[in-house]
Amino acid sequence: MTIRLPAGDGGFRAYEPRKEPLAATPGTPFTSRTVFSAAHVVADPFADSTPDSPAAVDWDATLAFRRHLWSHGLGVAEAMDTAQRGMGLEWAGAAELIRRSAAEAKSVGGLIACGVGTDQLTGPATLDEVRAAYEEQLALVEESGAQAILMASRALAAAAKGPEDYLEIYGHLLRQSAEPVVLHWLGPMFDPALEGYWGSSDLDTATDTFLEVIAAHPDKVDGIKVSLLEAQREIDIRRRLPQGVRCYTGDDFNYPELIAGDEQGFSHALLGIFDPLGPLAAEAVRVLDTGDAKGFRELLDPTVELSRHLFQAPTRFYKTGVVFLAWLAGHQSHFTMVGGLQSARSLPHFARAYELADGLGLFPDPKLAEERMKNLLSLYGVNQ
Repeated sequence: MTIRLPAGDGGFRAYEPRKEPLAATPGTPFTSRTVFSAAHVVADPFADSTPDSPAAVDWDATLAFRRHLWSHGLGVAEAMDTAQRGMGLEWAGAAELIRRSAAEAKSVGGLIACGVGTDQLTGPATLDEVRAAYEEQLALVEESGAQAILMASRALAAAAKGPEDYLEIYGHLLRQSAEPVVLHWLGPMFDPALEGYWGSSDLDTATDTFLEVIAAHPDKVDGIKVSLLEAQREIDIRRRLPQGVRCYTGDDFNYPELIAGDEQGFSHALLGIFDPLGPLAAEAVRVLDTGDAKGFRELLDPTVELSRHLFQAPTRFYKTGVVFLAWLAGHQSHFTMVGGLQSARSLPHFARAYELADGLGLFPDPKLAEERMKNLLSLYGVNQ
C-alpha cells in the first residue's frame, strides 16, 4: 500500500510507508556525553485563544513528553526556543512550564536545565531593566532546582551599545549565580532580532567577546551552547574554552560529527532535533559510550537529512516540524500549536518530513502515523 504525497512542484509521488519502527528501548543516562533535548510544548486545542493571547498549554501531554525523553536517558532543556519562547509562549507561560517541569524532573530523577531570558520585557528597555529581568528569571530557575541556561536576549541586543555592555551584564549575572550555568549563543537564523549579539555582526569579533565573558568567570560556566550552524566555528570555539568548560552543540546541521569529535575534543549536545529523534539519538549515544564512534555515526548520520529539512530557512519555524512529528508519533492527539504556528510550513514540507521520519523508523506506530498523514492530506483536498 502506498500513500500519495505532494511533491512540491504541483505533482504527486507515491510513497510506501514503513511497516516496523526502529527498535529503541528506554535506558539509563549516558557516560561519555551529556545530552539534552530541547523540548516542545503541547498546546491545548480546546482553549478559546487567539495568536495574541497567552499560550494555552496542555500540561498533562507536555509533561508526558518530557517523561518520554527522560525514559531514554536524555536530559530536558526546558523553556528554550523549541518551546516557542518568544514565538507564542510568553514569560508567564514559560515560568509555569519551568515550575512544572522542574518538579516533574525531581519526581522521576530526570536531568533538567531551564532557559533564563528577558522576555517579560515587551518593549524598549534600559540595560538596568534588562539586568533586572534576567535576575528575576534566574531566581525562578534556581528556586525550582534546575540548572540555568542564560539565553540570548532580544532586549539586550537592542539596548547594548557595544561589547562592554555584554561583558557587564553577563559578568553581573555570573557573579551572582548560585551554580555554574550554560551560556547560549543563538544565531540570527534562529531569531533575526539577535543580529550583532555580543556587540558585533562580525562573528570573529563577537566570538572574542563571548570567550572573554567565559574566561573571566570559568568557575561559573558549566558550558556553552553554540547555535550558529557553522561546524568549524564551533570546533574553533571549543578548542579555546577554559579547562572544564563544556561545549554543548546546538548545530542541527552538523551534530553527528561535532558530538563524535576529534583528537582534540568533542561537543556534548543540547539540540532541538533531539525532540523528534529522542530514542534514536539515545541509542546512538549509548553506542558511542562503548567507544564505537563509527557505529554512532552509522546510526546518527542518516538523520541529518531530516534535521536539515526541518531547520531549513526560515530556520526559526523548525518548531512546526517538530510538533508535527510529535503528533504523527502519537505523543499528542492533535496538530495544534500555541500562537497558531502550525500554519508556518507548507503541505509539501510536511509530506517530506513525514517521509524522512518514517524512513528512519521514528514512529512507534507507523500505521497511526500513516493514518494521521492521510487525514492531514485530506484536509488539503488530497484524495488517496
